[in-house]
Amino acid sequence: MKKNYLNIAMACFALILASCSGDSDSKSEPVLPVTPVEEDVLTKENVTDFMVDENATPETVALFYNLKKMSKTKFAIGQQDAFNSFYNDVFGDSDIKKTTGHDPALLGSDFMFITDKNNNGETSNWFHQQEIIITNDVKQAYGKGMINIFSWHLREPYNEDVFYTADMTAEQKANAFKSILPGGENHQWYQSKLDKVAEVIGNLKDNNGKLIPVIFRPFHEFDGNWFWWGANYCSPDEYKTVFRFTVDYLKNTKGIHNILYSFAPDNSYTTSANFLSRYPGDDYVDVIGMDNYGDLDNQGQAGSDRANAKLKIVSYLAKTKIKIAALTETGYRVTSSKPAVPGWFSNYLYNALTANDVEVAFVMFWNNNIDGYYVPTPSASNVSDFNSFVTKPKATLINTLPNMYQLPQ
Repeated sequence: MKKNYLNIAMACFALILASCSGDSDSKSEPVLPVTPVEEDVLTKENVTDFMVDENATPETVALFYNLKKMSKTKFAIGQQDAFNSFYNDVFGDSDIKKTTGHDPALLGSDFMFITDKNNNGETSNWFHQQEIIITNDVKQAYGKGMINIFSWHLREPYNEDVFYTADMTAEQKANAFKSILPGGENHQWYQSKLDKVAEVIGNLKDNNGKLIPVIFRPFHEFDGNWFWWGANYCSPDEYKTVFRFTVDYLKNTKGIHNILYSFAPDNSYTTSANFLSRYPGDDYVDVIGMDNYGDLDNQGQAGSDRANAKLKIVSYLAKTKIKIAALTETGYRVTSSKPAVPGWFSNYLYNALTANDVEVAFVMFWNNNIDGYYVPTPSASNVSDFNSFVTKPKATLINTLPNMYQLPQ
């Protein structure tokens, strides 16, 4: 049976967690195995034993393997909407390329506009035009050798207007997520949205007709309450049920085999047990991630250390479970009224990503826009800090990214 030879390792991990449960500091300190399972158990021959999809395409298998191995020595740097979100509304190359001379190693995209109720598939339709732009960006990124990841700011199922709970009624907040459970009043609606996701991912092909692998990060930051899938609006079991249904439907019903699935809470947890409270299981997760803005929002070294402690939980769980660890979203947004923090990239963020034997495969910054930036442009005050960060020993842009889509010889 899949993953059977991890049972002993996971049993040991459980015993270690249990032995730590009586520690009075367990609520504030990361609860970790003393010696994580050595991930060199992962080989080119057995890689699919640790993946969600045993029938994944060869390029998707290679992406999993190479991301896992790469995390031991370096992390890929990426940005959401890198090819279409620019500071000061300047078009052309990505802002990362303008600043460093090289494109990012990772491109973040979103299914939000693609699955919008107003996307009617017509060439004149604005939402369909966004679908074309996004999918072309993914193909362009893949052609450059970059990694692709999708999030999904899915609008609530009643009016399909918003995804933030601040814009929803109390009744909508209480029922939206529950309604998309199997048997729920909006389950068929949710299934139709997954049909669109499957259509798009199933048509992401390179010039040779090969499917392009993507990382899919559904229902992210679920430990907060700003999204309608947040912790106040569904139980752990309900969250797990929808996550598992999403994976099973895409993989088994729709036959989509070019996805790695990511589980990514925000930064509210301080223990492994808390982090895993809504974890749907190893059979449903390829990438164990975390979004974290708060600990790095001008919080100095103390914030950096908090972020590092939480990433250590992510890193150790990924080592033990033979998964990929990542900082799936982060950033410090600089605006006209919010100045850059000296050393934010090269000191505080790099420390969070690397100190205390943390191993992550990638980090993604949120998108730039005309009003502010997460990644500086060449004239910004913190450009030297960013350039120092991207040339650190463990950092990689596209120029130093290995071939992610072929298993090493």
